[in-house]
Order: sequence, then structure tokens, then C-alpha cells
Amino acid sequence: MDRVAPTSRPKGKPQGLQRWHRLLFSHWEVPEAALRPLVPARLALDAFEGRFYVGAVSFTMQNVRPFLWAPPIPTAREFREINLRTYVHLDGQEPGVYFFSLDASSSLAVFAARTFWGLPYFRAEVTTSEAGAEVSYRARRRHPALTFEARALLGSPLEQPSPTSLEYFLCERYQFYAEHHGKMRRARVHHAPYALQAVREGTAGVELLRAAKLPVDGARTRDLFSPGVDVEVFALEDV
Repeated sequence: MDRVAPTSRPKGKPQGLQRWHRLLFSHWEVPEAALRPLVPARLALDAFEGRFYVGAVSFTMQNVRPFLWAPPIPTAREFREINLRTYVHLDGQEPGVYFFSLDASSSLAVFAARTFWGLPYFRAEVTTSEAGAEVSYRARRRHPALTFEARALLGSPLEQPSPTSLEYFLCERYQFYAEHHGKMRRARVHHAPYALQAVREGTAGVELLRAAKLPVDGARTRDLFSPGVDVEVFALEDV
């Protein structure tokens, strides 16, 4: 599978812009048999050396402009988010992500993403804190009630990962898929490669996995952190 081609910038103008700031990637290995029934049949599960993963990504959305022709919306310009995703592709091409849930601290962003993008967003109180080299994230979802926490003690910057590495497989994803009005749709994004940083010690709860009906006893893979990237978001397209 060509994992480098999707990193190229799509042709044309993006629909919107945003920044993904201070990202913590927490991952678990999940059995294929448990994952397959939860992902639309149109999408193939993507594996790294025969292993399948789900990831919780905690970060802050900044400078959000859903449409270039419109000014930013004050209540949705910056908010915190934690999403749970897995890794998929289309018939051996176009590797991307499929979301099980996205918890966000902006009611307007939740409404818009559910209505216009078909994404499973939930309104939640999402907070972040930093003390020295330690960062932490916490989400408290309103309905259904759920609390998730992740913490990381940051280490040294990492070299740019090879396209054949696990780090590249987990982080360098440039499109997401969603079922919307009975159709499978995809949106592409473009940004510079992540500058990754090691996590010396990390913890993450399993509440998001449990809510998504995923097994919670899978092996954790090492966590990763990135200061962030500026992102161009392109319009949804049918696939």
C-alpha cells in the first residue's frame, strides 16, 4: 500500500482551516474479530504487521474556520477534543481513519459536525493541564455519562519516522471516512508531517473503548506527542 501519496496536498482550494495543537496519541492493540463488526463493511481494516489498533487522540482545535469564505465563529473557533479512531483503507488504497467517537467542548462544533459531516461527536467538558514535562487531558461527556483521562510525561523529540514504521502508521493519516445520509464519504486534510516527541511515561483510561463496545484488555503501544500542525481541510466527497 502506498502510504506516502495521501500526504501530498490535494488539488484545489481547501474548504476550511484549523490548527491541531498539543496532541497526545494513546493506542491499544485490538483483535480483528472484535473490531470488524464495528466498522462499515465498505472499509477494510488497516493492519501493521498483522496487528490492529485503536487510538485516542487528545488535543486542542485552534483557529477553526469551517469555510474560507466566512469568518471564524467565536464559540467554535477554539475548543478541546478527544477522539477515538481506528485505521482503515479502501481496497488496498487510501489509508485513513474511522471515528468511533469525538468528544468536544464546543456545542456548536458538535452540532455542525453531526449535522453536516455525519461524525459521531458528543458534547463534553474537556480540560487540559501542564506542569513541567507532564501534560494531561480529561473529558467528561454529558450524555451518555462518561469520563476519560490521559496523562503523559514528555521525553525527547524523535526523528522523523519512516513510512514503514509503527509511528508513521499511527500518526500520519490524511483522510477520514464517515457514513453520511446512507453514503460512505471521505474528507482529506493536508498538513506538514508531525514533529513527534517521545512519552517517557503515559496512562490512559479505557472508558472510550468500553463505550464503543471495544475490548479493554488489549496491549497498549507506546504513546506519542506532537506540538501540533496547521491543517487544511477539504470538502467531503463520496467514495
